[in-house]
Amino acid sequence: MDARKPRIAVLGYGSWATAIAKIVLENQPSITWFIRKQETIEEFKATGKNPRYLSTVHFDTAKIHFSADINEVISEADVLILAIPSPYVKLSLNKLRRSIRQKYIISAVKGMIPDENMIVTDYLHIKYHVPMDHLAVVAGPCHAEEIALDRLSYLTLGCEVLETSKWLADLFDTPYVRCSVSEDVVGLEYSSVMKNIYAIAAGMCHGLHYGDNFQAVLMSNAMQEIQRFLTASNNIPRDVDCSGYLGDVLVTAYSKFSRNRQFGLMIGMGYSVKAAQIEMEMVAEGYYGTNAIHIVNQRLNVSLPIAEAMYEILYNRQSPTIVIKELTKKLR
Repeated sequence: MDARKPRIAVLGYGSWATAIAKIVLENQPSITWFIRKQETIEEFKATGKNPRYLSTVHFDTAKIHFSADINEVISEADVLILAIPSPYVKLSLNKLRRSIRQKYIISAVKGMIPDENMIVTDYLHIKYHVPMDHLAVVAGPCHAEEIALDRLSYLTLGCEVLETSKWLADLFDTPYVRCSVSEDVVGLEYSSVMKNIYAIAAGMCHGLHYGDNFQAVLMSNAMQEIQRFLTASNNIPRDVDCSGYLGDVLVTAYSKFSRNRQFGLMIGMGYSVKAAQIEMEMVAEGYYGTNAIHIVNQRLNVSLPIAEAMYEILYNRQSPTIVIKELTKKLR
């Protein structure tokens, strides 16, 4: 990047994309924002609020160039913050007619690309030839709903080049967000995927009336699974007790704002997978992540009893009561 202020674009309009836009506008004069539906843009402009997500947050729309044309947004930005739910990333990017090879791209997608079963940075590198030193991931215990309330939150910005991590992290530096840096792109990204699986497990067990003592054991074992998987997938030094890993797992498993926990809770209470998805009206990334991690792990062959239990329930339609009871025998 040159000395001028980078031009920032946010891709996506869900709660996390809206929170990110709020954060970035704290210290950027303007942003470009890709929102797929023109009618949503018009309502946003008229009210100064996202009509569907985090509607308590007011935006100065004079600082935002909205567009439903992803190619227009790409052409006007140096840094792309990708915050589209993982099931829709591929579909959205398929509309690209401009190269993104020279862009800096931050993945805020806490999921993997379905069908491809790849983390987003790998997908962008292989499919769109974006250099790895231009790819980053943002992770950490940071619910969009608390960003809307200006509650103190912590993020971790991962990029293979530490200097790049540092200036990208500055985009998220606000009075209520503190952003640390890391070189562990793969570890942070896989951990962000897996924490949603364990949040589903936590919600499910709560719905089945397992108590706090068991939840503590469940999360302790979940972190051991993450440690084993990250070591097998990319064996570099890392401390999974840091907030970018452990902190993210805990808040997603326990918070009332966690849609993955809520999804699991509904299934534990007797909802079918389809019924829970319909009633939530939002994407529970952990559902898709469960299948992707299962497929990746067929190659890695890591012991993941909790993740595999979730796969049996969500994809093989096994009884949550029976599967979780069997799981309790495997945890320590």
